Amino acid sequence: MNITAPNPVSLFDLRQTLTPNRLLGIWRILSGYHWTYAGATASLAVSALAKTATLFLLRYFADIIGGDAQPLAVGAQQTYIYIGLGFIGLALFEGSFSFLSGRLAAYTAESATRRVRDFLFDHIQRLSFTYHGQTPTGDLIERCTSDVDALRRFISEQSIGVGRIVLLFVINLVAILTLNVALGLVSIIVIPFILIVSVWFFKKVTAAYEKYQEQEAVLSTTLQENLTGVRVVKAFARQEYEKGKFEKDNWEKFLRGKLLLLLHSLFWPLSDIVLSLQMLGGFIFAAFLVIDGTITAGTYIAYVGLVVWLIWPIRNLGRLIVQTSTGLVSYGRLMDMVKQEQEPLSEGKFQPDGPAKGELVFDKVCFEYEKDLPVLKNISFSLKPGQVVALIGSTGSGKTTLVNLLPRFYDYTGGSLKLDGVELKDYPREYLRSQVGIVEQEPFLFSRSIRENISYGVGRAVTDEEIERAAAAAAVHDVILGFPDGYKTLVGEKGVTLSGGQKQRVTIARTLLKNPRILILDDSTSSVDTETEADIRQALNELMENRTTFIIAHRIQSVMKADLILVLDKGEIVQAGTHDELVTQEDGIYRKIYDIQTRVDDELASEIASV
Repeated sequence: MNITAPNPVSLFDLRQTLTPNRLLGIWRILSGYHWTYAGATASLAVSALAKTATLFLLRYFADIIGGDAQPLAVGAQQTYIYIGLGFIGLALFEGSFSFLSGRLAAYTAESATRRVRDFLFDHIQRLSFTYHGQTPTGDLIERCTSDVDALRRFISEQSIGVGRIVLLFVINLVAILTLNVALGLVSIIVIPFILIVSVWFFKKVTAAYEKYQEQEAVLSTTLQENLTGVRVVKAFARQEYEKGKFEKDNWEKFLRGKLLLLLHSLFWPLSDIVLSLQMLGGFIFAAFLVIDGTITAGTYIAYVGLVVWLIWPIRNLGRLIVQTSTGLVSYGRLMDMVKQEQEPLSEGKFQPDGPAKGELVFDKVCFEYEKDLPVLKNISFSLKPGQVVALIGSTGSGKTTLVNLLPRFYDYTGGSLKLDGVELKDYPREYLRSQVGIVEQEPFLFSRSIRENISYGVGRAVTDEEIERAAAAAAVHDVILGFPDGYKTLVGEKGVTLSGGQKQRVTIARTLLKNPRILILDDSTSSVDTETEADIRQALNELMENRTTFIIAHRIQSVMKADLILVLDKGEIVQAGTHDELVTQEDGIYRKIYDIQTRVDDELASEIASV
């Protein structure tokens, strides 16, 4: 069966399904597939009717043999042939519609969860830096995999299973009532008790499963961090420590899983005993009705089959009610993430129609990640287009936070920051990030070819010449040509197959190819040797022309030629000026750093000369 998706994935917004009622929310997730899912339910009904009809045909057949019913007018032999064909036809009917129901339910579940995954991947990328900073990566992965899969099982198995059970119960109860009303009433005595117990277990299992999923997310985070930092673990020989940490988290998951299984194991024996007694009581009562002639033997045979299909659904309804907790809990965990606000990339009061000039004015800019814990305090300075400002200071002084305000990774909480005379908050984030190029302090490369990594930040087709020119400017072109596959060389995860200096130079080439109006170099030469750094600086002197540039560095040599040097300490500017101005301030932090680095360089040169 070839089924075409009724609506494109790109048009589906999971935020539209948000509602306190989780069942209603899941129904909204099936938007566009409601009729398909209804078809799956209708097919179940037809299949259930075919099963019941088979038992009624069996009753007729037994009564003919027992002399309690007459064959068709065509004669006994032909009647038996028709009955045989009826059994075959009903079996085919039941099997075909049961298959169709499973097919439609599976298609609905897979299609709906495909849209959910697509939305979640896009949604996570658009969440704020603050959210990503507070949420473990392992937890996000767990929600996008395990929880989505639990939602898929709920739609394809548990929800449709509940529908099947309800249909079987109603159809077979009505069928038994047509055979004998008293027999039908006796057959459902324990049903209210089973339903009450099922609801009680549902509440208990829901709470236990939610805690189990939370711990599974913790375990995933532990595993993800260990695999990501495997080189650090090996370098410090901390395998045993990491093993102990994992075993502790795994033991907690085991305990929570044990409680979950204990609740399941308590429910099944209880329901089996009660429902088995119910069936046994029904069989005995029906047997007495046969003995006193109230019902025929054929009716008794049909009743035995019908009561099994009446009681079996109720037993499984309890099981499914308990299991549906997993789907509902997973839906809630997914919606907790969906409720997070996305960054509005294109919204802004000012919509520029061309590239930025690069004029920046900081006027008493303040920022805090948490209330009453300021990271930047009253930052004030200005830059003209094409000027270079260097930021220097101890770790944690606020250098990286300051430059993160420019692409609006974070919004300043006080003061004014203007780009080309317009308040930075009035610009769309999408525009600012197209104008700002960043070479991170910790460079990141994707598991792709070097060519793809360099061209990653450009939203257009680029030529090999442009890529090679950017690589040459970053002093990495010759290194790349030294690889067997050149620019087609595949780098490992996070660029692990490249050295620290090579990786950093590739990220510099990626930023230079983007040709941003504002350039941020966040300690971008910390992993290269002095000779390579000199090559990069020489190339950057030309490329930084007419481009406002921020340089974060710890080496005085890297910032000496900047138009403005800012010395930060505890989130405040404690010194500002050119190198010549700052080096004359003997009591200043800049002069102390300069003296220490000069003395170290002199001692190193002296040792090299003496060798």
